[in-house]
Amino acid sequence: MEIPMRKITHLVVHCTASPASATKEGILNYWRETRGWNVAGYHVLIEASGLCHRLVPNEHPSNGVRGHNAHSLHVSYIGGIDAKGKPKDTRTPQQKRELLRILRAWKQAHPKAVIVGHRDFPNVQKACPSFDARKEYAHL
Repeated sequence: MEIPMRKITHLVVHCTASPASATKEGILNYWRETRGWNVAGYHVLIEASGLCHRLVPNEHPSNGVRGHNAHSLHVSYIGGIDAKGKPKDTRTPQQKRELLRILRAWKQAHPKAVIVGHRDFPNVQKACPSFDARKEYAHL
């Protein structure tokens, strides 16, 4: 039985706020063990190489932004901090290409959805995704 698609109002860009060398397994383990989550934080996770991992089907909410998941899709690149742990746009050309590809596809499927960064939601005290996603993807 096919699950109907949710009404999507936001396409949210994230960074993992980890070194670019972090692994999918390490990130998933952190969510399970430290955060106690049963559901991943993003629908898609992008490695530095550009390899994409589907973590949650688009038809289901993820744990991307508290209070805003029912109507959002979430994509993240691995990275987003410098060697001292400070926010920094560390996207590789491959990650930039994949982010653009995913957001274009999602925007085509949900033309009224707004592209934002995690930091653009009210009461979010994070730099995530360490760049201005609204400005960068305004042309979509």
